Amino acid sequence: IFRGKGLEFDKYRDYAPDEDASNIDWKASLRTNKLIAKQYIEERDLNIVFVVDVSDNMILGSEKLKCECATEVFGALGHLIMNSNDRVGLVLYSNQVKQFFPPKGGNNNFFFLVDVLSDPATYGGDARFDRALIFTLDYLRGVDAVIFISDFIKVKENVFNSLLLASHKFESVAIMIRDLLDKTFPDVDREIVIEDPATKEQILINPRLIKSVYEKNALESENMVKSIFRRGEVDLLELTTDKSFAFPLASFLGERVKIARSVGR
Repeated sequence: IFRGKGLEFDKYRDYAPDEDASNIDWKASLRTNKLIAKQYIEERDLNIVFVVDVSDNMILGSEKLKCECATEVFGALGHLIMNSNDRVGLVLYSNQVKQFFPPKGGNNNFFFLVDVLSDPATYGGDARFDRALIFTLDYLRGVDAVIFISDFIKVKENVFNSLLLASHKFESVAIMIRDLLDKTFPDVDREIVIEDPATKEQILINPRLIKSVYEKNALESENMVKSIFRRGEVDLLELTTDKSFAFPLASFLGERVKIARSVGR
């Protein structure tokens, strides 16, 4: 799933007809009078850091809270990573970086980080992905890969340069978790009051009357975020709280493995 630090020569073996011909060692094949391939083992012990949005935005959900989904995704991926004998760390951010737990291995570290993400006291504040990126660039040392988890609702074009730098410094993946309420309003024909959790500003609306405008703006914003990550060379997985993340995540990881194999890892 992640590239690792490199490949170390292990041994020679017989070449299989269905594998990549670039694996053939022609000098060894000439000496033995048969096709011989080199076998490598991947250097592992990766340090992988999750950068997780714990702002007020994540405490929203029509089916499941976005922060619940984020914790479940972290649990699934973190468990997979640690079972590969790699180490997991965690950065929590809202309007600033709130906590940083350096990468460690072992079940105790895994369950501790899950507990931190499951604690309601962890959450609150505005979402400042730009500040999380600056922290990632300035303070993460000896880290091989970074996984960003957020709804990325407030991400703007001003993060692009930092994101591109991060993707060149670390192998980077982004997981965007959104709720149906981030995409559309419910079909309710009555006036309701909504409040900005950051500014506490309130507004009286009729969801049915502004539904089409809201959906148009939400789609434009989402497409802008996708464009920023695509140009920033960061793989993006989109999830929604109303559907299981298991199959999309498995497909996403499988595609990364397939691409890695196709380039001869």
